Amino acid sequence: MRLAFSISGHRHAGSAVQVARKAEDAGYDTVWVTEDYCERGAFALAGAIAAATSRIRVGIGVVNPWTRHPALIAMEFAALEEISGGRGVLGLGASNARWMTEQLGIPFERPVTRLAEAVDIVRAMLTGERVEFAGEGFRVDAGLSFVPPRAAPPIVLGVKGPRALDVAASRADGVLLSILSSAPYIAAVRRRLGAAMELSAYVGLSVEGGGVSRSAARGRLRPMVATYLGVHGDHEITRTAGLSADLCLAFREGWRSGKPRVDLVDDDLLDLFTASGTAAEAAGSLGRLAAAGLDVAVVRDDPEIDVDALLGAAARLMP
Repeated sequence: MRLAFSISGHRHAGSAVQVARKAEDAGYDTVWVTEDYCERGAFALAGAIAAATSRIRVGIGVVNPWTRHPALIAMEFAALEEISGGRGVLGLGASNARWMTEQLGIPFERPVTRLAEAVDIVRAMLTGERVEFAGEGFRVDAGLSFVPPRAAPPIVLGVKGPRALDVAASRADGVLLSILSSAPYIAAVRRRLGAAMELSAYVGLSVEGGGVSRSAARGRLRPMVATYLGVHGDHEITRTAGLSADLCLAFREGWRSGKPRVDLVDDDLLDLFTASGTAAEAAGSLGRLAAAGLDVAVVRDDPEIDVDALLGAAARLMP
């Protein structure tokens, strides 16, 4: 299993570039730039990172075809490919109704169909040829004014449900799984997608040391677990991990009310959804993810934690 690092959109843009260079120096495979709303824009950060690094892959993890038209995605990513010398990885996702409709006022209709069409349009445009496309969500009759460095750069999908995973199986080069992807869920996804598909997943990591106790290391991940269990709710991710519908509902209600249910995150949930505690405990968690079929563990950034310690701890835990 390889290591990647996800740079938080809460991190200052200049700091993000410095962190990416540290990840490259530490031997990480990929640095991922997120685009949660309304945080820092992914492509501006990715371009700055690409210009400041020389080896590490620069991943967009992920953008959606609601706020960015597929033609715009192709334009932005082709420019990133030129800046990086062909080190880009494009992550696309369907987003969610809370962001799109509730926060931005964008109708969230047929997201899986729209995502599938976006993949097809972006792939076609990145060949440099003119694209004629007429689908349910998009109509395109255009082409880039230049030929990108690579005709078929890797496209991964940030998806989690069965229908979206089926789209990934037919169209993507890889899948970027959500934070809180447990070993049972990863194993189920691996069975669904087969051995050839590259699986990456965001991982919450927190290890004792440097004056941080085991209890404190685990405790600082409880709010994140509570928040994202609320985001997921009663979903394939939580059901596969063995959570009851009632517990998922409690997490969901806490998240929607702005008061994540940290009190419900017990040690069993931390063991299931994070790599935390002692070095041996965290290594054991990463080992279970690898055994379940994970190819790349994407360590989740936390601007409040010393990034050198986080990067170093993850590297030391790898076999």
